[in-house]
Amino acid sequence: MPSFSLPQFDARRVRSYLFRLPLCTRALLVVIVAFWIASLRLNWFQQWAALIPNEMNLGTMYRLNTFPLLHVGFIHMIVNIFALTPLLERFEAENGSLPTLLLFTGPFGLLPGGSYTLIERFIFRSNTAVQGASVWVFLLLASESIKTYKQNPNFALGPYNIPTWTAPLILNLFVAVLVPNTSFLGHLCGLAVGYLWGLGYVKFLVPNEKILRWIEGKLNLLGRLPHYVSVDQKTYGRYGVLPTTAEPRPGPTLASLGSTQRLGP
Repeated sequence: MPSFSLPQFDARRVRSYLFRLPLCTRALLVVIVAFWIASLRLNWFQQWAALIPNEMNLGTMYRLNTFPLLHVGFIHMIVNIFALTPLLERFEAENGSLPTLLLFTGPFGLLPGGSYTLIERFIFRSNTAVQGASVWVFLLLASESIKTYKQNPNFALGPYNIPTWTAPLILNLFVAVLVPNTSFLGHLCGLAVGYLWGLGYVKFLVPNEKILRWIEGKLNLLGRLPHYVSVDQKTYGRYGVLPTTAEPRPGPTLASLGSTQRLGP
């Protein structure tokens, strides 16, 4: 009988990987964990931070930025963290820490969350609340799939050649069918923003690179902040295409608050 060995867990490699994470990735992961702890200790916190369409008004616009940070429970949070971390780290290495911070505390919550709210309220006439960082997972998967499509337009599935960019859409469909209480529409809104970013249509959301350089130099961010990625130190250039033949990594989903849906399993 042929012998085989299972891959062994190497704590040193995991620790080394965690120590190399860039600044904004670390900060967002810490905030996600902090939101989970707050939801355990404060009974009102989930109701306050979740994206609930019928409760959206000028005074509750903050929900568009808090809902990706909130999770239903520990499993929901940890699965989303495992899926989000490598994608977010790669994004920050390509775009820099300051653009990443601006995008993930602004447009990357506002755009998918806002579009979900409008569709849910005025088209479906429903009030399904969502929460979870998997909206960012699917956003980043869509962006990565556009890069992969430029390098490797198709992948084979039996006798069929399927466009690479459709892989996140297929994953969203499988997640919606197989994982209970996940929001197909929430993930779809994240995918739409990710495709727009990958195609370059919403790059204007990031301030001009000259402005970013001036801010970094004025505040000496590179000298003061460990693990900070400068706009001049990015691995592949701000708008460069990252060559890859790897298919997008699967990630978890958007999830539920009571009778609502979560973003994640």
